[in-house]
Amino acid sequence: MEINIAFALSQSGTFEKKHFGDADKYQIYHLSNETFKMLYEEENPFKLVDESSAHGTEKKAGSIIDFLHQKNVSVVVSRKFGPNIKHIARHFIPVEVSEETPINVQTILLKHMRWLHEELDKQADLYNKFVINKGILKLAVQ
Repeated sequence: MEINIAFALSQSGTFEKKHFGDADKYQIYHLSNETFKMLYEEENPFKLVDESSAHGTEKKAGSIIDFLHQKNVSVVVSRKFGPNIKHIARHFIPVEVSEETPINVQTILLKHMRWLHEELDKQADLYNKFVINKGILKLAVQ
């Protein structure tokens, strides 16, 4: 199965403990035959969307969702997710990782692709969140 995966990264190209929507930039990868190929690296144009009235606004979530749909993304990867995860999980599989470097995360994702493929095949109304540390944990999004 071929899929596109979005990594939420800092300016220095590492995963930081920021919410997915607050990342400095996104790297979009195409995964095919166990090989990652970077398709895009783009600054996060939604990082500064006004959330003064409430954190985790639907406006910001909707903008990010539209952006990722245009890139045919199926899986989103970050070290942290905020309140918008309930909106994101309706469209993409959220994966929370503890590693900081994209290459390490790619290696870990390859080890657990079976779980992600099974989740995608369900075509759920709300995808489960995967937490990958030394193992993998699948959680329902609340």
